[in-house]
Amino acid sequence: MASLATIFGSGAMTNSIKEIEGMEVIFTIGSNTKETHPVIANRMLKAIRKGARLIVADPRKVPLVKFAEIFLRLRPGTDVALLNGIAHVILKEGLQNDEFITERTERLEGLKKSIEAFTPEAASKITGVPKEDIIKAALLYGGSRRAGIFYTMGITQHTHGTDNVNAIANLALLTGNIGRESTGINPLRGQNNVQGACDAGCLPNVYPGYQRVDMPMVKNRFQEAWKATLSDKEGLKSTEMIKSAAEGKLKALYIMGENPLITDPNIGHTTKALENLDFLLVQDIFLTETAALADVVLPATCFAEKNGTFINTERKVQLVRKAVEPPGEAREDMRIISELSVRLGYPMNYSSSEAAFEELGNLWPALAGISYSRIRSEGIHWPCPTKDHPGTDYLYKAGFPRGRVSFSAVEYIPPAELADDEYPFVLTTGRNLFQYHSGSMTRRVAPIEAHAGEPYVEISAEDASRLGIRDGLMIRVKSRRGQIGLKALITGRVSEGLLFIPMHYKEAAANVLTSDALDPYAKTPEFKVCAVKIEKINSYEEVL
Repeated sequence: MASLATIFGSGAMTNSIKEIEGMEVIFTIGSNTKETHPVIANRMLKAIRKGARLIVADPRKVPLVKFAEIFLRLRPGTDVALLNGIAHVILKEGLQNDEFITERTERLEGLKKSIEAFTPEAASKITGVPKEDIIKAALLYGGSRRAGIFYTMGITQHTHGTDNVNAIANLALLTGNIGRESTGINPLRGQNNVQGACDAGCLPNVYPGYQRVDMPMVKNRFQEAWKATLSDKEGLKSTEMIKSAAEGKLKALYIMGENPLITDPNIGHTTKALENLDFLLVQDIFLTETAALADVVLPATCFAEKNGTFINTERKVQLVRKAVEPPGEAREDMRIISELSVRLGYPMNYSSSEAAFEELGNLWPALAGISYSRIRSEGIHWPCPTKDHPGTDYLYKAGFPRGRVSFSAVEYIPPAELADDEYPFVLTTGRNLFQYHSGSMTRRVAPIEAHAGEPYVEISAEDASRLGIRDGLMIRVKSRRGQIGLKALITGRVSEGLLFIPMHYKEAAANVLTSDALDPYAKTPEFKVCAVKIEKINSYEEVL
């Protein structure tokens, strides 16, 4: 039997955003929700005003902590130990949902054995969270049957990110907080149509609708629909592409709407890999740092310059309408791809974005009942299998698609790189409220730049005092991969020994420093933990 994390392959929220207001307990972990998903955070605050109780687990004192009943300030990369500790207490106190476990799960004994050692005392020693707080969080989450867990890249961007997700799934299965309204496992997507891109098959191992490329029945179905011969071999994940390019095995790369020279870990390695290609093609709405390195740049249109659909983090399919004409020679992404395909010998002639969406619905039953006419005024959550189906606010009401699901015995594994005498600080990275991702759009907005246009590193008052660092002083941050210079921001958000740098600023790109160690399953980099050292400097120029 599969684990819930395996079944839950789409990465979308199991429940809808509106259900947040009906939750009794909200547990956020590895998510700076108020800054990175402020609309969803507002829903959480509405729920709190109605009586919901909030648990926040994060290495930083993120803004949502202000509203939390319990703040679990764990050391970066120790999420599995914390989650196993909470599961240990839930079982010890008899808070598990026995009926749900009996009817829908298996391998509970394996989980019990795997978390025997994760007593509150042992979990506290690893995570730095007081054992009393671990117990309180377990009693609060385990005692509710209307509890939801929310996480983002603070959980997934680790060498053990898959283990983190499995450990979260264990908590939901133990308590039966899944398959019902106002419960669930709710990953919050990092960009507005990441969910739609994955749903449409922009992953190396699946066709649209998460249908595996290595399954003959699936392959034959798509070959018939597309009238083409298809491979049953999985492709490379993006991080594997960079490695392959650096080794000279991958000769050409087509990058669309992504800026890896800012967003990839160990940027120096990524730069060398892209320079090692025979041919680099970039399709984007601006000349990004990556596009500047390309052999050919294809100007694309932004969301307001085209028609189509977005699918958001809660699986809601929404219609996007063209509002303005694109500038210059910019073309819609679909038109560019179609024309390239024709010139490469395959006639991809869609009459419109609606025609492409209809094909998607014909090949994936979850979208079969959704049409442009049905979503003109309001979006619909997939799965929606028929034209009269209302859509599905929350998943697994009638059970899991593969029957019983397995608990996962998850072992705690430390981060790939820990602080030591030479590199005594732990660096974690993320976003702030004002800038967005690689800054390719927000850093072109003058009012945003006036308010939040300068890179900074958060440092605790204790560390700053010990090192003689004043607020606003220029410092050099150096890892085993590179170094950057930026201003110190002395704050209570980080604890002693921890630094935080937002990833938006090209002049002090945090990912010059980060490790390219990967999760062995998802191949996601460990952006959230690396070892660094710091020293005072006078200007950015001293770093060069």
